[in-house]
Amino acid sequence: MPVDDAVEPLERLLNLVGLLLETNTPLTFDQIRATLDGYQGDNVDSVKRKFERDKDMLRAYGVPLEMTGTDVWDVEQGYIIPKDRYYLPEISFTPEEITALYLAARTGSEAADVAQGVRKLLYGAEGGLLTGAAGGPLAVEGDTAPDRLTAAAGAASERRAVRFGYRTAQGAMSEREVDAFGVVCRGGHWYLVGHDRARDAIRAFRLSRVTSEPIDIGEGVAPPEGFRAIDHVESGPWNAVDGERGSVAFGPAAAILAEASIPGAMRESLRNDGWVVLSIPAASVEDLAMLVLGYGPEAEVLAPPSLRDVVIERLQAMAGE
Repeated sequence: MPVDDAVEPLERLLNLVGLLLETNTPLTFDQIRATLDGYQGDNVDSVKRKFERDKDMLRAYGVPLEMTGTDVWDVEQGYIIPKDRYYLPEISFTPEEITALYLAARTGSEAADVAQGVRKLLYGAEGGLLTGAAGGPLAVEGDTAPDRLTAAAGAASERRAVRFGYRTAQGAMSEREVDAFGVVCRGGHWYLVGHDRARDAIRAFRLSRVTSEPIDIGEGVAPPEGFRAIDHVESGPWNAVDGERGSVAFGPAAAILAEASIPGAMRESLRNDGWVVLSIPAASVEDLAMLVLGYGPEAEVLAPPSLRDVVIERLQAMAGE
């Protein structure tokens, strides 16, 4: 079999695209022929016709194959595929666009391929519905009523204020009035982030703790410049939304793991014995106690006293006292 027929057409086209994408300067036909097996052979005219056909095919497929001078004097013409014209630009979405995409996927079609397509579009979206590696999946899994998610997302998108009943992680019940800024998913849970009018501060509200349907109470205020909803939601099972922080000392090795793996952990000090004191977000002392106990003797609770009491109580229960 002649050398120029040994390479399949598809392989030849892919090799040509790869070569012209990677070159920094335009390549002449002779340089291409000398580099790629698919254009070698004794009959130069036949090889050149094959090359012309391949060029036409690539252009028909939308590949921006350009012919330009190989130097400033344009003595010879060469071929190149500009990367900035070949590769698609990075897709980015505003939080409002992300919300609209998600809601469209939920309300417009139940088809799995539609939902999967939106998930692929949204992963990595900055400041919107999804988080990075520490975040949860794009889903409303038994934890949040779809109607409440839709209402919250709609309020955020239209810059409306809403009123709803809310239960904190500690079980306290209250009614909240919030200027809705954004809806995010983190740690597998959905949150409405906005301006809490009673507290005059930006707060995040876990939608699974919303106890009544959000009611539109009028026009809301705009979020502050540079606002990113995701920045106001801590992640992890010890989520600190409307919670508190605990001060915990960790042994040197455990401190490295805790500081890297606990979202929101902040170093407070380094003790003389080499232990590192971290401030850790906690939705409740019970959640934080479970975290501390997981580190065994390499963690020591310093504050608050209520956290120490819970840890001691659980240690006594485990010891059978």
